[in-house]
Amino acid sequence: MNPLNLRENKPLGLFGGTFDPVHFAHLRLAEAAWCELGLSGVRWIPAGCPVLRDAPRVDARRRLEMVRRAIADNPHFELDAAEVEASQPSYTVPTLERLRSAGQFGEKHSLVLLVGADAFSSLPAWYRWESLFDLAHIAIAHRPGCPVDPETLPEPLSKICRQRFSAASEALSLAPAGSIVNFPMTPLDISATRVRQLLAAGLSTRYLLPDPVIAYIEEHRFYCQER
Repeated sequence: MNPLNLRENKPLGLFGGTFDPVHFAHLRLAEAAWCELGLSGVRWIPAGCPVLRDAPRVDARRRLEMVRRAIADNPHFELDAAEVEASQPSYTVPTLERLRSAGQFGEKHSLVLLVGADAFSSLPAWYRWESLFDLAHIAIAHRPGCPVDPETLPEPLSKICRQRFSAASEALSLAPAGSIVNFPMTPLDISATRVRQLLAAGLSTRYLLPDPVIAYIEEHRFYCQER
C-alpha cells in the first residue's frame, strides 16, 4: 500500500491495538475512519508487547494472524507486522518515528492516528505523549452526535485539544501532523474482554468476530484456558 498512498497523497490512517482478539467494532472503526476522513487506507499495527494494559491472552504472532485474516478482504486495509517482530515493548511514539523514517513515509506525508474516545482521554499516560502531535494527526472515533468535548478532558490534554482541534477533516491534508479531529462511527457494544468471556464459557461469538477469526480461534482453542 505504500506506493499507492504516496502517489495518491492522501492521509494514511494508523490503527494500533492489542487485538486480543480483533472484532467487528475494531473493523467498523477503521472503515468509518476511511470513509469519513478521506484516507487513502488504514494500516493496522498490532502491538507486540503492549505496555498500558494486562498481558495479552494470545501471543503476538497469533494476534497478528487474526488481524491478517480479519482484514484480508478489504483493499483499503493493510497490516504492519514490525511491532510484533520487534519483540519489545510497543510505544506509539517510537512506532510513529519508525514510520517517519526515510524508508517509510518520510516527514511530509500525512499520518493519522486513529483512537477511540476512551483511549484519547488517557493520552497523558502514554509514553512521550506530547510528541505524538509532531509525528501524526489524531482522529477520535465517537458516537454519532456525541463528539469529544475538550472541556470534559483532563488538563493539560484539554488545553492541547482546544489548540489543535479542527472541525473539518480537510485539515488532515494541509500538514503532515498536528491536528485533532473527530469522526463518527456506528456504536457497537463489543469488547475483547466480553468476547474472551464468551469463548471461555464455550458460547457463540458469531456476529461479534469475522468468521475467519472464529475459525482460527476454534482451530487453536484460544481463550479456552480461561474457563
